Amino acid sequence: MGKEYKKILVAGGSGFLGKSVIKKLKERNINLVSLDLIDGYDFRDFGKTKKIIEKEKFDALIHCAAYVGGIQFGYEHPAELFYNNILMTTYLMEAARLAGVKRFVNPISNCVYPGSASLFKEEELWDGPMHESVASYGIAKKAGLAQGQAYWKQYGFDSVHLILPNMYGPGDHFEEIKSHALGALIMKFEEAKRKNIPEVIVWGTGKPIREWLYVEDGAEALVRALFIDSHNEPVNIGIGRGISIAELADLIKDAVRYDGKIVFDPSKPDGAPTKTMEISKMRKIFDWEPKVQLEDGIKKTVEYYKNNF
Repeated sequence: MGKEYKKILVAGGSGFLGKSVIKKLKERNINLVSLDLIDGYDFRDFGKTKKIIEKEKFDALIHCAAYVGGIQFGYEHPAELFYNNILMTTYLMEAARLAGVKRFVNPISNCVYPGSASLFKEEELWDGPMHESVASYGIAKKAGLAQGQAYWKQYGFDSVHLILPNMYGPGDHFEEIKSHALGALIMKFEEAKRKNIPEVIVWGTGKPIREWLYVEDGAEALVRALFIDSHNEPVNIGIGRGISIAELADLIKDAVRYDGKIVFDPSKPDGAPTKTMEISKMRKIFDWEPKVQLEDGIKKTVEYYKNNF
C-alpha cells in the first residue's frame, strides 16, 4: 500500500459513515482516534480543533463529521446546513494543515453536481447551479473541494476529495425528517406491517432516479483514499447506476414482506429528477469498485432496523 500512517483521526467517528470507517481501519490494524461532538469535540470551534489536532500529532485525517438530513430537512434548515458544514470543513482542514497532517480525506455528497445533470461526470462539476433543494448543503460541501485545491496550490497540502451518492445500511438514520428516502421507506414499511396499516404513503411521484451506495463500500473507499497517489481533483465513488424511488419502494416492500399498497404523494418534493454517477475514474485510480448489491444491502438494513428499533 505504500504510505504508512502512525495515527489517523476520524472526525465524526460516531456518525453513520464514521462508524464504518472505524471498522475498516480496525480491520487493517491501523491506529486511529475518533473525535466527535458527543465526546465534547466541536469542530465549529477553531481554537479547540487546532489544539487537539496539534496535540495528538495525527498524520492523516478522514473527515466524516457532517450536519445532515433528508430532502424535507434541507428545505426547512438551509441556514443550519450551510453554517455548520462549512465551518467544520474549513476549520478541520486549516487545523490539519497547520499541524502537518500528511493526508486529508474529504467525502462530498453528489448533490454538488449541477441540478440539470443526470449523469454526474467529474469534469462537469462546475457546469451549472445545484438543485435548489440541496443548494445550501451542496455549496458548503463544494467549498471544501475549493479549499483543498487552494491549499494544494499555495501550501502543497495533500487532500483527496471523494464524491459519493446517498449511502444506506445498518446504523442509518430512521426519522422521517432526517433520513434519506431509503431509510425513511424502511421505517414506513416496517411500521405499516407491524400496525396492519393497509397502505404506505411515499413522498413525491416515485419517478426520481437515485444511486445508492452501501455504507461499508463508501467507508472502504475513504480508507483506500489514504493510500492512493496524490490526487487533488474530485473522484466519483459509486456503483454507476440508479433506481427510481418507485422501484426502490417495491424492493423495500418485498424485503419487509409487507402486503399492503404503495401510494405516492405528489404534493411532497421530488428533488432533482436524476442523480447517477460516472465511475470510470474511480475504477482506474482505485482499481476497485463497490461490492454490495442493492437488494442484499436493503436486506441487511431491514434486519438491522428490526433488531434495533
